[in-house]
Amino acid sequence: MKPMGIPTFQPRLKVLDRKQALAIHNAALEILEKTGFKMEHPGALEMLTGAGCRVLSDGRVRLPGYLVEDALKSAPRQIALHDQKGNKTMPLVDGNPFYGTGSDATFTIDVETGQRRRAVLKDVADFATVIDALDNISFNMSMANPEDVPEIKDIYVQVFAEMVKNTNKPLVFIADSGRDLARIYDIACLVCGGEEGFQQRPFMLNYSEAISPLRFPENVMERLIFCAEKKIPICFPSGANAGGGSPITLAGAMALGIAENLVGLVVHQMAGKGSPFLFGPNVSTLDMKHSIVSYGCPEWSLTQAALADMRDELYGLPVWAYAGASDAKVMDAQAGAEAMFSIVTAMLSRCDLVHDVAFLEYGFTSSLEMAVMADEYIAMSRFFVDGIPVSDETLALDAIHRVAGQEPSSIFLMDDHTYEHFMQAQFLPRLIDRSRHDAWAEAGSLDMYRRCNVEARRLLAEHEVEQKPETVLKEIDKVIKRN
Repeated sequence: MKPMGIPTFQPRLKVLDRKQALAIHNAALEILEKTGFKMEHPGALEMLTGAGCRVLSDGRVRLPGYLVEDALKSAPRQIALHDQKGNKTMPLVDGNPFYGTGSDATFTIDVETGQRRRAVLKDVADFATVIDALDNISFNMSMANPEDVPEIKDIYVQVFAEMVKNTNKPLVFIADSGRDLARIYDIACLVCGGEEGFQQRPFMLNYSEAISPLRFPENVMERLIFCAEKKIPICFPSGANAGGGSPITLAGAMALGIAENLVGLVVHQMAGKGSPFLFGPNVSTLDMKHSIVSYGCPEWSLTQAALADMRDELYGLPVWAYAGASDAKVMDAQAGAEAMFSIVTAMLSRCDLVHDVAFLEYGFTSSLEMAVMADEYIAMSRFFVDGIPVSDETLALDAIHRVAGQEPSSIFLMDDHTYEHFMQAQFLPRLIDRSRHDAWAEAGSLDMYRRCNVEARRLLAEHEVEQKPETVLKEIDKVIKRN
């Protein structure tokens, strides 16, 4: 097959110019230098004061801007995430977007009954299996806070083990403290054949959050420092949601969220200079009518586009983002519209690691059908964002001469050029329906939800995940049982 050529220009969404980016950055530095923050981890506090931070009488810490500059210089400009077989599948650099699911959903939509119910540990395995099969979703998160694992010290270890057993894709994971994080790290090292193997080919990234506004709990910083010391890639968003944990205005919410993110970066680089750190606070909005943090609002897509601009203008670090989620309670037209809006804007913004695909109900509920639908939407968005290749081959002058320049003229359907290029020149959907009405009716008159349900159940039944060696699985079970 002949090459199509590489587009010289690709569509890109920008919302901030350099002057605006600098204004937000300077506001974040002023928050750190004048307002200060609460640091509840004694070791982190000692590192900060030893480096020149000042502790006020009320316990708030003031951080000078030069520490931020030092941390930005030492943090790596790219993060290479591998799959669990050791292949580098997610190079987080140059605005290369990779999509994945979310974590800690309390409920799920049962794929067999269609009913909302409490999530259990098997849902973690089911999501991992489906994500393993989907071509356009690159990494997996747990998608469940399982009801049948009662002890918080065990929840995150067990869900991590279920992900490891049911997918070979990269993982983004949650932990409660340094204790369960250490057990998770032990499992990761077992998968990689030892600590050295993990260090060379890391396949997981930790998600940790500060508490907005400007509070850094001990267990949160314990995880951050552990990741820095072990060189586990980490992202450190905040809860700077406009009108709740931060000011209602998006510029103010971004400034506060970035300030919190930069505190994490400073401590992280002090604990492990050069360790991988993913930039980007979550800046959504607290809905003023219903008091929920919206997962379908345009504000979140707008702020993460702005944060990608901050990356390009100032920081240079890969960016954390979200997409493919909705505030809808079921997978309906609202869910499709909100999911697609955030997917395409995240891609147009050139965000790097994009999570929360397949969430409903503002992150409370997961849906396998949403994951399947989002996989198709990501492919559609990537086709658009890849732009139009222009070359001698794509300009098709020879084909035009053959088909239109002869008498009698014909159509291009039968020309060799069409046969050679249609697989690349067109977006060919699998689930989006373009059939004629008679064919659609004959196939069962299925709407998008039902087509996605059929596909999700098919993947659960048919997809075979390449298993880890039995010796590794037995050692993982020992780690799960360890206190």
